[in-house]
Amino acid sequence: MALQTLQSSWVTFRKILSHFPEELSLAFVYGSGVYRQAGPSSDQKNAMLDFVFTVDDPVAWHSKNLKKNWSHYSFLKVLGPKIITSIQNNYGAGVYYNSLIMCNGRLIKYGVISTNVLIEDLLNWNNLYIAGRLQKPVKIISMNEDITLRSALDRNLKSAVTAAFLMLPESFSEEDLFIEIAGLSYSGDFRMVVGEDKTKVLNIVKPNIPHFRELYGSILQENPQVVYKSQQGWLEIDKSPEGQFTQLMTLPKTLQQQINHIMDPPGKNRDVEETLFQVAHDPDCGDVVRLGLKKSVIYSSLKLHKMWKGWLRKTS
Repeated sequence: MALQTLQSSWVTFRKILSHFPEELSLAFVYGSGVYRQAGPSSDQKNAMLDFVFTVDDPVAWHSKNLKKNWSHYSFLKVLGPKIITSIQNNYGAGVYYNSLIMCNGRLIKYGVISTNVLIEDLLNWNNLYIAGRLQKPVKIISMNEDITLRSALDRNLKSAVTAAFLMLPESFSEEDLFIEIAGLSYSGDFRMVVGEDKTKVLNIVKPNIPHFRELYGSILQENPQVVYKSQQGWLEIDKSPEGQFTQLMTLPKTLQQQINHIMDPPGKNRDVEETLFQVAHDPDCGDVVRLGLKKSVIYSSLKLHKMWKGWLRKTS
C-alpha cells in the first residue's frame, strides 16, 4: 500500500507535467508541498510545489519549453536555449530554475538538469544538490528505462547510508540515521546559516519516518556491516578501523578527495587510499567526514544562492 502524502496527488502532478515538453528521463516533485513537515511551515495546503526535470538534451528541451512557456523565463530567454543551457551546465549546481510560476492553479518552481550531470552528481557528489534532494523522500512522477540513471540513483542512497554510518556511534536509532542522512546535503549550506530554519532537518524527518524507512529499508537489510533491528527501530554497526576503512573506500569520489585535502599535509602528496586508511584509525573519523561534506557543499550552495537572487527578479 502506498504511503500517504499530502492532498497534492499524483494526478495533480501529472497534470502539471503535461504543461511541459515530454522528453524527460526523470521528473520528481519534493518538499513541503508533497510531504508533511513539522514546525512553523506545517500548514502546507497551498505550499509551492518544487519540481526537478532531468533531460538528455537540455538545448532541445529549453527550445521547446520557450515556445510553450515563454513567460516562465527571466530576461535570459532573449538569449536563447543555448545560452540558458550553458548557464545551467556551468554555474550553480548544474540546474536551471524557473521560480514562482502559476501552473494548473498551483504555485510551482522547477529546475532543469542534464541527465549526464545528474548521474555524475549521484555517483560522485560533485555538488550534492539534486543528489541530496534524492536522499530524502521525493515523489517520482516520470522515469524512463535508463539503466545507468537507475543504478546511479541506487548508488546515491547507499552512499548516503555509508556517510551517515561514519558519523554515527556504534548503535543508534532509525531516527538518528535518517536525521543524519537528511542533513548530508545541508552540511555547509549557506541557507542553513543565513535565512532558513535551523531545525529544518528535524522538521523534515520526524513526520516522515515511514517514508524514509520505505526508501532505505532494503538497503539496510542487505548491508553486511549493520545489524538492523527493524521491529525495534535500532541499528548496530561495525566501528572497527577495518570496518570504517571499508566504508571510507566506498564513499563518492568528491568526498574522498575533500577528506584527502583536509588530512594531507602540504608537500606530502599522499594518495587517497593512504589518507583514508589513516582516517579509519582516527578517533575523530566522523568529524573528518563531516568537515569533508561541509567543504563539498558550501561552494555550490553559495553559487546557487547568487543565481536564485537573480532569477527571483525575473521579468515577464
